[in-house]
Amino acid sequence: MTIAKKLQDYIDSEGVSYDTVAHHRTATSSQTAEAAHVPGSRLAKSVVVHHEMGYVLAVVPASHRVELSTLQDVMNRRLGLASEDEVSSLFSDCEIGAVPPIGSAYGVPVILDESLDRASDVYFEGGDHRTLVHMSGTNFRNLMKDAQVARFSHPSV
Repeated sequence: MTIAKKLQDYIDSEGVSYDTVAHHRTATSSQTAEAAHVPGSRLAKSVVVHHEMGYVLAVVPASHRVELSTLQDVMNRRLGLASEDEVSSLFSDCEIGAVPPIGSAYGVPVILDESLDRASDVYFEGGDHRTLVHMSGTNFRNLMKDAQVARFSHPSV
């Protein structure tokens, strides 16, 4: 697998240029950043959360952790982490744990941590555990134009 078909079709339809970075299989976003020689602050990590009305993709740097209580306050909703089955049904062409942050490609709303809203370039999982998508920060923000931007993460220790 290179990048997920829905993701690739969406990015191509938006006319956004990108490249891919291959790396050996990893299990966590921090391992991915290390394997791909990418700063964790520029690797967008997606966390799927659910609420009574549906799902939201919370996107933070790989070097950060989502503060669920802060995210609940920002969204004014009770949130929980989506199960693997829920994630699989939403992102059917992606491997578990390799969900791309471009929720528009999958019809899932996005909330973007403000720390990624200023990055000069951004990397993210393309749907498998061996390929990152890389694009300029401007292109990433264009793809995230419908995302809500807020602060809801803190750096991992």
